[in-house]
Amino acid sequence: MTIHAGKLERWLGKDKIESLQSHLVGWYGPPIHIRDVPGDVFITADGDFVGNFNGGGFASALDQLQGHVRKFWQRVEREKLGKAIFGAGFTSLDDVIARASQGFGQKLNGGMVAKTGPTATAGGASSLWRVGTSPSAGGAGSAAPGGRAPTSATTGAMKFNNPASGTLHLIGADFSASVVNNAVMLYDRIFDVAKTMNSTATEAVTGVPTRYQSTTVTDPDYIGGNFLFIEVGSPALAATAHNWTTCTYLDQANAASTLPSVTGNSGAIVDRFDMPLNTWFCPLEAGDSGIKALTQMQCSAAVATGAVNFVIGHTIGIMAMPVASPLLPQSWLSGTDITPRIFDNACLALFELPKPTSTATTYSGVIYVCNAAP
Repeated sequence: MTIHAGKLERWLGKDKIESLQSHLVGWYGPPIHIRDVPGDVFITADGDFVGNFNGGGFASALDQLQGHVRKFWQRVEREKLGKAIFGAGFTSLDDVIARASQGFGQKLNGGMVAKTGPTATAGGASSLWRVGTSPSAGGAGSAAPGGRAPTSATTGAMKFNNPASGTLHLIGADFSASVVNNAVMLYDRIFDVAKTMNSTATEAVTGVPTRYQSTTVTDPDYIGGNFLFIEVGSPALAATAHNWTTCTYLDQANAASTLPSVTGNSGAIVDRFDMPLNTWFCPLEAGDSGIKALTQMQCSAAVATGAVNFVIGHTIGIMAMPVASPLLPQSWLSGTDITPRIFDNACLALFELPKPTSTATTYSGVIYVCNAAP
């Protein structure tokens, strides 16, 4: 069901709506859940908002904050759960609440996620992988050709317990940002590999992810929606113009494909995505919808200094913060759409979608998950 744009504008603001729409231009994967609005709201590759939205009739997120904060703490104490939606894996809303109160619910990373992002580039996306404080800062990907398939045990990943039975699902998040109109992506970091920068030679990659590897569209482990981004590590890149060319991969059908050329950024700063402004994923060949594995990397110029990781991720959901600083809890107890699956041993992490300003931003809050019965 298409959501009335006016309601979403009242909730998130016109600038944020337009910003989110611009972030999805050229997206080849499935609709992405926006996790920090009431109801079940997805944004599609065409920039349409679909699903169910339970706010914005006459008030904005900021207008409703005070009452939500009071109700939130009462609800947490009563239900032992911050927010909930149900769908795949749960039989009803009562099932979600019951399972959470019976010990099947968890808060990722022991109850608190807190990240202070880097000073960024306005319009650029930035990684929160290498910054603290909770979880602690992650490290560089392993060297080619092997690379690394990170898991929940990898330093930098959010910690959680795999369910003894059934499947784990994201059911809510209460999050804040210190700077208005920022948005972060919660994703599963399924593969990363360090690129040699002072070289123009092709560099083979033989390692493969261990999650989202099925070629069957109906399989929860389907490759579709896996995306690639190029992440600057430390030190920053030398001031050398460069492009990422002749980079190859296996697509959602396990067929050999070549990435369109991606323009890098001369002197790209640490933690920035080394990609054009207002992008957070590398384009794929026409008709492709995901990356099974990366098979080759190449840079058009030898960049004398700097570090870069090629990262394959899988989207979990977007958290868009239309106000600054306060925790913005929303009641999702009336939601009815599919709760995103979190695979056993997933390496859950965050990155900043293209930012409205260069100001370093602190993000903090609680992310709730619950396992459904088998």
